[in-house]
Amino acid sequence: MPGSKRWRTAAALCAVAGAALLVWVARGWSPGVAAATSQGSSGRQGTVTVARRDFVRSVRLSGTVEAVQSTTVSAPRLSGPNTGSLVITRLVRAGSAVRAGDLIVEFDRQQQLTTALDRRAELQDLEQQIRKREAQERAAAAKDESEIKVAESSVSRAELEMVKNDMIPRINAQKNALVLEQARATLEQLKTTYELKRKAAMADVQILRIRRDRAESAMRMAETNAERMAILSPIGGMAVLKSIWKSNAMAEVQEGEEVRGGVPIVDIVDPAAMRVRVRVNQGDINELGTGQSVQVGLDAYPDLHFPGKVAQISPLGVMSNLSNKVRGFIALIEIQGSHPNLMPDLTASVDVELARTRGALVVPLDAVRRDGERTLVSVQQGSGFADRPVTLGAKNAHEVVIASGLDAGAVIARNVARDAR
Repeated sequence: MPGSKRWRTAAALCAVAGAALLVWVARGWSPGVAAATSQGSSGRQGTVTVARRDFVRSVRLSGTVEAVQSTTVSAPRLSGPNTGSLVITRLVRAGSAVRAGDLIVEFDRQQQLTTALDRRAELQDLEQQIRKREAQERAAAAKDESEIKVAESSVSRAELEMVKNDMIPRINAQKNALVLEQARATLEQLKTTYELKRKAAMADVQILRIRRDRAESAMRMAETNAERMAILSPIGGMAVLKSIWKSNAMAEVQEGEEVRGGVPIVDIVDPAAMRVRVRVNQGDINELGTGQSVQVGLDAYPDLHFPGKVAQISPLGVMSNLSNKVRGFIALIEIQGSHPNLMPDLTASVDVELARTRGALVVPLDAVRRDGERTLVSVQQGSGFADRPVTLGAKNAHEVVIASGLDAGAVIARNVARDAR
């Protein structure tokens, strides 16, 4: 009977051990993480070895890359009538290097040249009309002056005949008086009409001159417009084609397309000096200053990073698009170095270095958790982990400095808590 009792006890113990083993297997437990599980930190994903290195507290900004020296070439705004759409006949290739004075874009100038030729022909015709009218006026004036001289002679003769009135019959004297009166009236009429004819002739010539000046102005305007059809690069750099709205989508301009005056066609940028224009939140503006070191990353090329510095900060805030109570500040970040992929209009991230602690114990922020008033890390001891209280120093969005309680070389668990941030 005693042997049978011992057998039943051993069987019961084996059953309990088997049940516990089944629970362990079902839950995916292993001896290496049993201690960590008892501390309420399941689901860990890896460890990290504590080491001393420089800790940088920074703020991340976002902005757009632009060239320090650049210019935009737009379709010319033509003067005068018939200045509608312009047809592109020649266009620089996107991404090509250009020098100052190189042809960037050329538009069809046939309409302007035709207008200039038409106005030139009209100008020459009007000049001929003016010369003809002036010659006619000179001839008419000479004729009128001759008629006035004849009328003056008639008056003189009539006045001489009046001297004889005392010696001739009365009827003849009356005839002489009538002849004198008529001669004087004719002379007065000729002098009056002479002045009116001269004013009318001058008015006709002035009208022709005004028409001539207008034709000349239109001709000069058309010639100037024709010259503006070819646009040369004012600076050396790289050509970046602009996008315009066409066919319900934004696309780069191409040869043969029609554009309106003033539409941007090409940007000429100097790739030797680039910068990033960023918008700084009003809560971070007090921590920024000119000369601070930054690291610039390109969203389109994650492997590319460039050093830089804060070159300029706007003293005036800009209203936010979401709320009129929030202000932002524009800052210019100077990029040091160049790369073929460093192009304008790329979005960039800028990490501004605010403070640097040299030789600090730096751990990931997700390796720290709080337990009431205590700050703990899980340090690996053998096959398990044990909590150790630590004192924290400066931290950023991803890392934190361990001021005390931990030594370099210790292995700690990550993803231990979510409330330490």
